[in-house]
Amino acid sequence: MKSAWDARVERATELISVYPFAAQALRFYAGVVVLQQKLFLEFQKNPSRFFEMDGPVWGPLNPSVFLPSFANFLLSVRQIAPTILAEAADQLSRKGSASQSSLLECFWLSPIIMSDDLTNGACVERCLAWLFLQPAAEYCCSHQKGAPSNESSATCPRCGSKPIVGVLRPEGDGAKKSLICMLCAHEWRFRRICCPACGEDREPQIAVYSAAEIPHVRIDVCNSCHTYLKSVDLTKTGLAVPVVDELATMPLDLWARENGYQKLQMNLAGM
Repeated sequence: MKSAWDARVERATELISVYPFAAQALRFYAGVVVLQQKLFLEFQKNPSRFFEMDGPVWGPLNPSVFLPSFANFLLSVRQIAPTILAEAADQLSRKGSASQSSLLECFWLSPIIMSDDLTNGACVERCLAWLFLQPAAEYCCSHQKGAPSNESSATCPRCGSKPIVGVLRPEGDGAKKSLICMLCAHEWRFRRICCPACGEDREPQIAVYSAAEIPHVRIDVCNSCHTYLKSVDLTKTGLAVPVVDELATMPLDLWARENGYQKLQMNLAGM
């Protein structure tokens, strides 16, 4: 059975020819996913080394045990990343273990990237921590005990992170909406007419835009807080992989920005 990691790489490779304007981002993403899959298998092989298994799996991070893996990850990222990320990975590699540990621990406790400006050094370092910790978060999510506390939350009920993309899945004669976490990849149900940024649920304030050239991806905007999130409609393209199709459809992000909307959660292309 194809793993989620394999499906992401396969879809990214496929979309390079469909959306050539996103080719660089998709190639980088595919390369990162290969590295992330190796990390996930490493965590899976020896979980007691990385995670506290006596109680709930999701808990504080012990960054020191991750540092050797992080060093190898940064070395590999330098070889495949765009210039800004490659330079940041090189500089971070030269910093001491205390700085690296602090970065990983801080991001795990508060997985927020405050800016979408990838010329901001702190933002880029947090992006690198995000890429590295994603497989750890996915492992924890898949082994977390008990049901999530709030499946209607605007943030991930597993780890508290923001959603990176919405999904519309077939249900009866229509479609149900869910959100996918930017960190642990957990998917949870969410109301179709509601802004995950401010909670606005008055229908006139919530709008949906799409482009004829990209019919299966839409922009959900809120005219109260001027925030947007893209959603992938699997009723139109069942082969889509939401996080990959979200990354590939850059013209929708450009349109949203030109019209005064700010994205709820940036992606790996800085959009």
